[in-house]
Amino acid sequence: MKRDELLKRAREAAAHYRVTRGKGFRLSAHDPGDSLGYGSDRKPRARELLKRGVEMLADYQQMLYAQDRWSVLLIFQAMDAAGKDSAIKHVMSGVNPQGCQVYSFKAPTSEELDHTYLWRCMKALPERGRIGIFNRSYYEETLVVRVHPRILDSQKLPPALVTRDIWKQRFEDIANFEKYLARNGVAICKFFLNVSKDEQKQRFLERLERPEKHWKFSESDVHERDHWDKYMRAYQDAIRHTAAPHAPWYVVPADRKWFTRLVVAAAVIDTLDSLDLHYPRVGPERVEELAAAREALLGSGDG
Repeated sequence: MKRDELLKRAREAAAHYRVTRGKGFRLSAHDPGDSLGYGSDRKPRARELLKRGVEMLADYQQMLYAQDRWSVLLIFQAMDAAGKDSAIKHVMSGVNPQGCQVYSFKAPTSEELDHTYLWRCMKALPERGRIGIFNRSYYEETLVVRVHPRILDSQKLPPALVTRDIWKQRFEDIANFEKYLARNGVAICKFFLNVSKDEQKQRFLERLERPEKHWKFSESDVHERDHWDKYMRAYQDAIRHTAAPHAPWYVVPADRKWFTRLVVAAAVIDTLDSLDLHYPRVGPERVEELAAAREALLGSGDG
């Protein structure tokens, strides 16, 4: 497949799952098992497209690094076992490690709790020319903390500030923060890997049945399933309040991992293609200097 055709496919796939306006968004309208017609018989074709996409990502990443003007922030949010780690691993497999930074955000440390909730993510923002990946992010403050509001007790907030409006206020803070990033050359892609409750159960069972996957299993993950409906409402609310043209959400079907990876790759390719990336161009004087350096090397006589 030619590059232009691959770009066209990437744009179409990305657009299908992109959410840029949160008003009226309903998570229930998005099928976790959707695959845009790519059934199991077309799985090899999808893998070939992913391979080509990874190669294209590597090319874009080199130009991003060389141009040194934009940075890209990829945020991954999902229920446990949705495939965040594997999506990151497969989609970014061809990217130069020097141009990519991955951060996984777990429960905040005592030092992090002595700062505002955005602080630890601010420290991890990608430099210009780099791709930053957040495996979970500040959105946890509107998800797990909302489902388990007792966590607020450990955040040392003045009691007068913990009101019924705190979630609305956090959405406003995040939306303003992402607008600030976009105005300073950070291209943002936010992915919600939309796995079904039944598929999550099967993946948990697989972790229990295969010894090499036991390390991935946590009893707490099973307990969180009891709050599934609350989490779905929290995700829906987060997307409704923070989806924007400069910081879109991609609600990616996650019941088929191979398709999840294809959609994520398509969204990243589409984003990078929109940045007008190119290698730095040099002026006439620099061209002359380079030509002189070439002549000097050719005439050095040292083999």
